[in-house]
Amino acid sequence: MMREKAPAKINLTLAVTGKQEDFHDVEMIMTTIDLADYVTVTAVPNTRRIVVESDSEIVPRGKKNIAYQVAELFLKKYNIHTGLNIFIEKRIPIAGGLAGGSANAAATLRALRQLFDVDCTNEELCEIGAQVGSDIPFCIIGGTAIATGRGEILTPIKSPPKCWVIIVNPRMSVSTRDIYRKFRLEDAGEINTTAMLNAIEREDFNEICAYLSNDLEPVTTKIFPVINEIRKEMIANGASGARMSGSGATVFALVYTEKKANHLYRQMKKKFSEYTVHMTRMLG
Repeated sequence: MMREKAPAKINLTLAVTGKQEDFHDVEMIMTTIDLADYVTVTAVPNTRRIVVESDSEIVPRGKKNIAYQVAELFLKKYNIHTGLNIFIEKRIPIAGGLAGGSANAAATLRALRQLFDVDCTNEELCEIGAQVGSDIPFCIIGGTAIATGRGEILTPIKSPPKCWVIIVNPRMSVSTRDIYRKFRLEDAGEINTTAMLNAIEREDFNEICAYLSNDLEPVTTKIFPVINEIRKEMIANGASGARMSGSGATVFALVYTEKKANHLYRQMKKKFSEYTVHMTRMLG
């Protein structure tokens, strides 16, 4: 049995830079946060069956779960003949732009490497993960990185200064595919990758907050206007910066001091009592 932590990610920037036949090109800076699921993988001898279970009823079971898919690829690649039980302790909001499913898949791959003592690199795990989802390679490596291509080409960079992160998820599942389908390249905003990178290098927290950007936010906000309401409330209650993560609908705010973070967390819990609200730290 092997248990692995599966941290969520947030997008500090997300720029859509082009469109290919079956996907969009992106340029984004992602970093991990200390909001995490936990994945436990157990070998089940005398069977070839992979079973996915969870403490959440809405986590996909069977082949629809990408943790199942990467496990299947791993066993085949390394010629391992056994069944598996994959149990997911869920805390990251599902379909919320925080890469929860990808984090679970990445944790599954790391757990399998340890469980079966396979001599393989992170890069080899990333190759497996990229076959299933473009966020999985980042979730395998973690930290902070510039991601290009579909999001699977990674350049690790210095992490931002440690700060507090307030998460509000309006409990609305967003289809990433649908959001990209509705996105128009002519509506792309200014690409802030270089500016954000420079702000991180200087450890300038205020500039980092100023350059938060996401080309997909206007698209998702048209469908779920509450995203803009959440952002406005976060800023009004002391957030230094706030932005939607990924394709949404989760909104995150950055706060430098614990005192301000506690205040913002309490206000968000009060204002959006029907939503999921978390207070966590940036891991980087």
